[in-house]
Amino acid sequence: MTGRLSGEARRLALKDLHGWTEVEDRDAIRKTFHFADFNEAFAFMARIALQAEKLDHHPEWFNVYNRVEIVLTSHDVEGVSSRDVTLARFIDEVAPPRDK
Repeated sequence: MTGRLSGEARRLALKDLHGWTEVEDRDAIRKTFHFADFNEAFAFMARIALQAEKLDHHPEWFNVYNRVEIVLTSHDVEGVSSRDVTLARFIDEVAPPRDK
């Protein structure tokens, strides 16, 4: 089990995540991705879903047509953990170039 990131450890972990922002009203990070169409957005979500299953760590997400908003937080520690950072890095690797 990993703990909630705070202080310097949190700052260092989040500084390398491009475009991810901290959510104002809760301990979570968020990023929005844009695609050419729904099929491209859905394929992106499917790739993430397969990795999330492997990591046993699942995103909160919202999809409308060509846009996918992802929120990451670790419910068991009530905040951002290293699992969120790991999944965010994977998501950025498979994201379209315009959102990297």
